[in-house]
Amino acid sequence: MAFGGDPHRPPHANDIREFFAMAQRTMLITNDFPPRTGGTETFGYELARRMPAAGAGDVLVYTSASAGQREFDRVQPFAIVRDPARTLLPTPRVARKSADLVREHGCDRVVIGSAAPLGLLARGLRTAGVREIVALTHGHEAWWSQLPGVRRVLRRIGDDVDVLTYLGEYTRDLLQDALGSTARHRLVKLAPGVDTDLFHPERDGSAVRERYGLGQGPVILSVCRLVPRKGVDALIRAMSWVRVRHPRARLLVVGEGPDERRLRDLAAWMGVDAEVVFAGAHPNTELPEFYAAADLFAMPCRSRRAVLEAEGLGIVFLEAAASGLAVLAGNSGGAPEAVRHGETGYVVDGRDPGEVARRVTRVLDAPEHARAMGLRGREWVLEDWTWEHATRRLAGLRG
Repeated sequence: MAFGGDPHRPPHANDIREFFAMAQRTMLITNDFPPRTGGTETFGYELARRMPAAGAGDVLVYTSASAGQREFDRVQPFAIVRDPARTLLPTPRVARKSADLVREHGCDRVVIGSAAPLGLLARGLRTAGVREIVALTHGHEAWWSQLPGVRRVLRRIGDDVDVLTYLGEYTRDLLQDALGSTARHRLVKLAPGVDTDLFHPERDGSAVRERYGLGQGPVILSVCRLVPRKGVDALIRAMSWVRVRHPRARLLVVGEGPDERRLRDLAAWMGVDAEVVFAGAHPNTELPEFYAAADLFAMPCRSRRAVLEAEGLGIVFLEAAASGLAVLAGNSGGAPEAVRHGETGYVVDGRDPGEVARRVTRVLDAPEHARAMGLRGREWVLEDWTWEHATRRLAGLRG
């Protein structure tokens, strides 16, 4: 880009200052960014790569260190600054670095990828010259809002930013209770989206079926971080009942996490270890083949710790629907908002393996009905859940 009108002349300092004075540049500050995998990481990445096209100006990402970052960062269409820390916290050092980046790159807008705790950087960013601050919330801010100490932190963040987003009605209601009267008016819905060109029913899943020895029988897919809240153990227990009617059925689990050893041991104890396949974690771009290999998507999540730990929404439900799959979701937090019960799938009690098994069996018993659910799910995603819709919404947010 030529700053002074002549593409062959190196830019002078005055030219650069003039350029930044006219330009709108958005800085995304986040802990959750690829090459790490997960729904929150996908949320941040998809917003970053689409914001310029949605009119939000040039984009700079300030994020934490991650394995494989050099190869990933090199091919991105936007600048990425990696902090040496594995986790960004609102420490004085990170606050100084954020403010320095704002001044150095002429950022007049900041999107904070996770309001708590990074929203505590807002006051320093404002002093550095940022005109607008949008703080995104996911599931954990809603859970934390029920704890007295954290409620005070959220209230301060809500007072300091221009816009505080929420995923759906469940998270909105919890956040409203924690915020002051002024900050409540700054709440705006900003849900994640789906790349419907990447996730669609015409994908070929035969390579995944062959790679993991899934055969030609029905496949139940679950994509998630392997923690107790996601309900994979309920799916494993349900397989004993499912196999009675569908002996060739397989459960394909994509993801990793601290609960993996317990889940593997449970599958062995239940005698279904041959029917439960753990595929490990995969980047978002590889997931469409896994959805294409499946006949049903299931993540029977459940709330834990007196509802302090619940599902915020669940982008995987939307990716599965966009891929043409019927969806089975647990009745935890905002997860039911990602499924139209009886139309695009079913909402189940993730604590009840028997109910999970009955719903799985019902879907596998009626493949034509399952396909119709999947088609309705894709239509719904195209109408309400695309990234284009989300990024236009973000670009238009004003405090």
